[in-house]
Amino acid sequence: MISESSAIAAAGAWVAGVATGSIATGVATIAIAGVGFSMLAGRIDVRRGAAVILGCFIVFAAPALAGAFVQWAAGGEDERLAAAAAPMAPTPAPPPQQPRDPYAGASLIR
Repeated sequence: MISESSAIAAAGAWVAGVATGSIATGVATIAIAGVGFSMLAGRIDVRRGAAVILGCFIVFAAPALAGAFVQWAAGGEDERLAAAAAPMAPTPAPPPQQPRDPYAGASLIR
């Protein structure tokens, strides 16, 4: 017998799979292209077109956003963020300046 929590989790996973599957990705791509062409033709104002495009991005970014919110609420730091915050290696010193030759044109001094 399936408990309610696992049935709800399974239903949520199914909805997320349908909402971000390959068919939904294709439909969203066609919708964004159609909205873009309509905005170029002047049939849709930019504000409504931006709302449609932002909505598509939010739908497909929902799993990442939910994971970030859960991580933030738990007070933990994500490993990717910790790796991104690590200091970078120092940049190498620039090569020494070459004397300026006004007659060199486009030639390179090596």
